[in-house]
Amino acid sequence: MGAARLPAGAPRRLTMTGRAVWIDAPGQLATRPAEPVAPGPGEVLVQVAWAGICGSDRELLRGTRPAGFVRYPVVPGHEWSGTVTAVGPAVDPGAGPAADPGAGPAADPGAGPAADPGAGPPAGSTGDAAFGPAGDATLVGRRVVAEGFRSCRICAACRGGDTNMCASPYDETGFTRPGAWSDHLVVPSHLLHVLPPDADLRAAAGLEPAACAAAMCLRAEAVPGERVAVVGAGTLGLLATQLLAAGGPAELVAVDPRVNRGRLAARCGATTLLTPDEAAAAPWARHFDVVVEAAGAAGSAVLACGLARRGGRVVLAGLAADGDHPLRAIDLVLPQLTVHTVFGAPSRAWSHAVRAFAAGHLDPAALVTHELPLDDVGAAFRLLDDAASAAVKILLHP
Repeated sequence: MGAARLPAGAPRRLTMTGRAVWIDAPGQLATRPAEPVAPGPGEVLVQVAWAGICGSDRELLRGTRPAGFVRYPVVPGHEWSGTVTAVGPAVDPGAGPAADPGAGPAADPGAGPAADPGAGPPAGSTGDAAFGPAGDATLVGRRVVAEGFRSCRICAACRGGDTNMCASPYDETGFTRPGAWSDHLVVPSHLLHVLPPDADLRAAAGLEPAACAAAMCLRAEAVPGERVAVVGAGTLGLLATQLLAAGGPAELVAVDPRVNRGRLAARCGATTLLTPDEAAAAPWARHFDVVVEAAGAAGSAVLACGLARRGGRVVLAGLAADGDHPLRAIDLVLPQLTVHTVFGAPSRAWSHAVRAFAAGHLDPAALVTHELPLDDVGAAFRLLDDAASAAVKILLHP
């Protein structure tokens, strides 16, 4: 397959072989041969280098994900990195991947992909041929990641940059569209974020959760010298810790019951690791200017709000299971807390994460504890379920 784009009328199947992992229904996991599908108008074909596995994928297998947020059968894989191998014909002259983070300053990242399709390249485009529309064959060979939300790009939320709050029905790679637990993946070109030529694709596979962490940090608006706490030292919490550490906090405390996460939290920039019981007591209660909650455990939102000083800021991103302790209005109103919530990542958060990664301020590879072949995805799920495995981030490779 050469570097030229696919001509009009090209066959929809490419002469390559591969396989994909399917979850046909809850509890039904299977690996099957899968021929790559040629990219259509406005799409690119990516050879997957690495794909992550996380708690959301476990929800898919268990059948606990809300009905509106999954479509069975499905190829999972919303965390991934890879290389463009083919481009489809372009139909949208305004569609193009995000700016190369190594190409210099870009326009307002809040502009997202919601620009007028007839207005030329989106905000952040350098105008270089490598960042042209989908049909531009110079994309072939570029290392990339891509946003997962298939937003409409025209509703009020999308045009305001909140592509994760699109008014259209939920639609996301790896949940309602085929994901990256496969040798190849087809995605819309306007969702791409092109990486530097020497980018570490193993590390870049963590940029999807990093974008979610970036959304949390952007909401927190921490400034240098503030006291910051992160509740939860899992993948999201540790990536948020890295991003917050780059901003120069006076204190950066991680809170997690797993005391063995202390060394990793310190590597990510935390000055201290506390257990939840330690954090809830003096001198830490009502101590922090900013608290980011990424634990999703029962009581973690209540703990986060209790750590924030009067007038402090709290960002909640964890989704606790049944048995959670509800927040009381009195605990928010009397201390006059500002509380934000985050679900997913808008385009501006992806830009923030990719630029931090390219600049060396974000290292998702620090969290990788296990690497398995794609065919061993069953073993990956067992590791994820086994608390004794000490798994943080598990990667699959074709």
